[in-house]
Amino acid sequence: MFKKLALISLATSIAFAPMAMVQAKTSSECSKEANAKGLHGKPRQKFLSQCAKGMKGPR
Repeated sequence: MFKKLALISLATSIAFAPMAMVQAKTSSECSKEANAKGLHGKPRQKFLSQCAKGMKGPR
């Protein structure tokens, strides 16, 4: 039983790892762009939200 749970856990983490990497890259790129524009506070949050939505590809 424990081996099955360990395998399921490993398979799940491997399956979702690429998505997490894409999300981190997207977040980093949007953050750099917000820094370049000098955004802070609520305008920055709004920009980051819109930027991340715009960078998501079709599924």
